[in-house]
Amino acid sequence: MSHPPSGCQKLLYELYYCNMAARAIVRDIPKYRQIFKRLARDIASGKYAEGQKLPSEATLVRQFGASRITVGRAVRELKDRGLVQRVAGSGTYVQTHPTGDASALFGLLIPDLGETEIFGPICHGMAAAPESSRYGLLWGQVDSGVATKEEQALSLCRQFIERRVSGVFFAPLEFTTGTNETNMAIVTALDQAHIPIILLDRAMLPFPEPNRYDLVGIDNRRAGSLATQHLLHCGCRQLLFVADLSVASTVEHRIAGFRETLLAHGLPVQPYSIQCLPSIANGALKDMLDALHPDGFVCVNDRTAGRLMQALLALGYHVPDDFKMVGIDDVEYAQLLPVPLTTVRQPCREIGQAAMAAMLDRIHHPDMLPRDILLDCRLVVRASCGAA
Repeated sequence: MSHPPSGCQKLLYELYYCNMAARAIVRDIPKYRQIFKRLARDIASGKYAEGQKLPSEATLVRQFGASRITVGRAVRELKDRGLVQRVAGSGTYVQTHPTGDASALFGLLIPDLGETEIFGPICHGMAAAPESSRYGLLWGQVDSGVATKEEQALSLCRQFIERRVSGVFFAPLEFTTGTNETNMAIVTALDQAHIPIILLDRAMLPFPEPNRYDLVGIDNRRAGSLATQHLLHCGCRQLLFVADLSVASTVEHRIAGFRETLLAHGLPVQPYSIQCLPSIANGALKDMLDALHPDGFVCVNDRTAGRLMQALLALGYHVPDDFKMVGIDDVEYAQLLPVPLTTVRQPCREIGQAAMAAMLDRIHHPDMLPRDILLDCRLVVRASCGAA
């Protein structure tokens, strides 16, 4: 039997949600690689100008809190990549004319970083890709005085163009008022600057509009179908799909997978089969449950599933005894919810690695047709579906 979460459980849930993106980026990356990437980024961004002397190793030891051996290894890798040169008896200097493509820099234009939980691990996967040792990833600086996410995204786009990055990984803004114009302004500016674009997670335009850029993500229709099939196999027959306010292409495809799977099992799809979480908040949730009598929920993502679970428990219901639930994404806190969440896992690290490979393909073959590179996903069974 499940009980409403304690204050300590709620705090733990929030801490994991807020800090996950920052932890995922650096976890498992050796210290010398972290130092190398930081110095390479500083060189590429102009913090250390061409011909400028780098701080001494003793200074870098204090700056990074690392041993002299670790710092020395990072500096040697900078030298091996052609980013610096050592002058005997003088010090280490930024290479005036870096050789090859060691100085190539890719911009990360991800307005939802820190809000959408998958992007931290995806960027970690990019940084860990075998090819990444030859390139730098640039986050850009967002002006804290900029009011809207749209303005922040446009500001990052301008920064990347000014720094002449070799490519941009772009997670388009989700479809709301004004975001389509912002997305189009960003890709138009990058196209005019001849900067290749790889889309992360979602398409630029809603289906069935054609996609003009390479897209790397998961098969979201299959994800919705997997979650739905599992609850049907667990005995549910009155399923509802619960979404948030987002109308991103990922949401549309997950809903499509839900609908198709119900129809394939001979079950009707009604207009009320798709529910919006904000519209059933507070007392409206109880009214909806009494009117529709659902026995299971397919949630558009784990964040929505967590919010719905908290609301159900607060009303005195039990998961999975009264309602079975499945989410999508398998973010880090999914197993820490009051009832550990069954979910469809996104292979975020592999998405990041595939995105890096796609970028290099696009640079070397600029005229090839755009591709949707959709990685597979798998079900992770925990207690919320009653089958664990």
